[in-house]
Amino acid sequence: MNALSNQQISRSAYRIIMLVLLAVLFLAVNLFSNIVFRSARIDLTENRLYTLSEGTGEVVAKIEEPITLRFFYSEQLANDYPRIRTYASHVRDLLEEIRNRSDGQLRLEVIEPEPFSEQEDLAMSLGLKGAPTAQGDIIYFGLVGTNSVDGLEAIPFFTDEREQYLEYDIARMIQNLSRPARPVLGIVTNLPLDTGTGGLMSAMRGESLPFMIYEELRNRFELEYLEQQFKTVPSKVDVLMIAHPRELDEATLYAVDQFVMRGGRVLAFIDPHSEVSLTAGPDGQPIRGYTESSNLEPLLKSWGVNYDPTKIVGDRGIAQRVQTGLDARRQESDYVIWLAVQRDNVDAEDIVTADVMRLNLGTVGALAPSADATTQFTPLVRSSDDAQLYDLDYVKSGPRPDDLLRRFEPTGESYVIAARLSGPVASAFDGPPDAGASADEDDKGSRSPADPAPHLAQSEGDANIILFADSDIFDDRFWVQTQSYLGERVAQPIADNASFIVSAIDNLMGSNELISLRARAKIDRPFTVVDELRRTAERRFLAEQEALERRIAETERRLTELQTQGPADAGMPDGAAAEAHVENEIQAFRAELLDSRKKLRDVQRNLRREIDGLGARLRFVNVGLIPLLIAVVAIGAAFVRYRRRKARVEKGA
Repeated sequence: MNALSNQQISRSAYRIIMLVLLAVLFLAVNLFSNIVFRSARIDLTENRLYTLSEGTGEVVAKIEEPITLRFFYSEQLANDYPRIRTYASHVRDLLEEIRNRSDGQLRLEVIEPEPFSEQEDLAMSLGLKGAPTAQGDIIYFGLVGTNSVDGLEAIPFFTDEREQYLEYDIARMIQNLSRPARPVLGIVTNLPLDTGTGGLMSAMRGESLPFMIYEELRNRFELEYLEQQFKTVPSKVDVLMIAHPRELDEATLYAVDQFVMRGGRVLAFIDPHSEVSLTAGPDGQPIRGYTESSNLEPLLKSWGVNYDPTKIVGDRGIAQRVQTGLDARRQESDYVIWLAVQRDNVDAEDIVTADVMRLNLGTVGALAPSADATTQFTPLVRSSDDAQLYDLDYVKSGPRPDDLLRRFEPTGESYVIAARLSGPVASAFDGPPDAGASADEDDKGSRSPADPAPHLAQSEGDANIILFADSDIFDDRFWVQTQSYLGERVAQPIADNASFIVSAIDNLMGSNELISLRARAKIDRPFTVVDELRRTAERRFLAEQEALERRIAETERRLTELQTQGPADAGMPDGAAAEAHVENEIQAFRAELLDSRKKLRDVQRNLRREIDGLGARLRFVNVGLIPLLIAVVAIGAAFVRYRRRKARVEKGA
């Protein structure tokens, strides 16, 4: 009896000891993995969003002078905020991974600024923003970078909205600190990039804010605004961006022409109908001196491009959905002259568009190579083949989205919206426009302080030009949602408009490192099958709706005639029989009218039936099919085990 009791106690003690050892082993493994594998990650996302990109590696490899990154994070205060704590771990892991790739050129300091401490004063002095908690404490969660020549860059606070662009923001900071001087971007534009749609006075009153793309350009480059009348492009300009200018005079066009002849690189945006220029400011009116349409002739001809400023591309395949509010049962419609350009419509082989997933554009023009072009015309952005060209005058008349769809007649042609031009270029001019005047002055013995550069009839090397037939790509409404956080404007992109512009400039300047980072987290993965079902159903709906509306209008007209005319006016003799006949016709027309309206409601109700059916099938696959398959497999496995067990029993018998 005692032996049995001791044996039971021994077994119980053995189980307890095993459980304790397993718990100790579990804790030891977790502690070991947290220390040894702290930065180890497995990236299972489709686009490798959490893998350090080659572009970041190239940026870090080019650091020549030591850079110090100070990561300020209030770890203790953030313990009650799991979202910040998780995000901070992601930031720290990324910073440590970048530091490890820097070959000792990048120094990382992690600082926890406790309340009322010197570290908190340092964070405030370096421009970081603190987020107040419910208890009145301040959480700091930002990054400051410095170099050996007193350069300073800061991310005031890591917000959720920018998490998908985290690696880009950090790599951009490192690149800015590692360069001795920022490259110079010359800007020729009539768009209010630096003031917003309200203009200078509204900006000074705080009623209008700069375009978000301007903030991005200002952070990346030294901006050199050129007046829209100049005779030379300053030699310090690395790339010239021409963004929907007003009509340029001959001297200015010649200056741009010669800039290209001498190897200057150009990013140009022209537009047959600039909606961003027509946007009303705080006073309800467009900015004074706005430009509705822009062109760059005769430069386009010399660059080998045909462009008709009286035509606008309409595309049913990639149309943006807009709110109409015309029908309570149908609040949205395709607006075929506003385009949501998808991945399939950009050149995946060109480094500028390789990572572009979506561009939101409005009233774009069409580009085409000229027959006698000396340049190579490479499309970067194009429409689908379910497209056509609308006359500008018709678009300016303000047709409704449904009106545009009813008049839509696809040509089957895909129109080029943006293109890269490369190769030798001939000057658009025979000489300086004021050559005659200059010669007269020289004959009189008067010369300018600096002799102008000699005229070049042919480019010194291959030109490098990117041309885009739209200016609404700059409009904040099309590509970004902005929020105010701790007094700062935070941009949350919904399309890659800014990515395209900055990537194009970086590429023209010969800086490609950041291009692969800029659009790593994709904004929208469209449901192409659903979109096609919706468009097909909507086309059928519009056709049936138009036919039924004509039938209803005709029935109502005839009904009104019968109700207002007497039997004699209707061509029938007077009398009770005639009145009864008219009354019967009225009743018949009323019944027909009710039937037509019922059919119209049925058409409207059936508009989304196919889409809803697809949604139901997808829900079944996601919710029901997989568990059903698992159950079938489990039942099958149980049946196989049962047959095997039965076979063994029968064999043993």
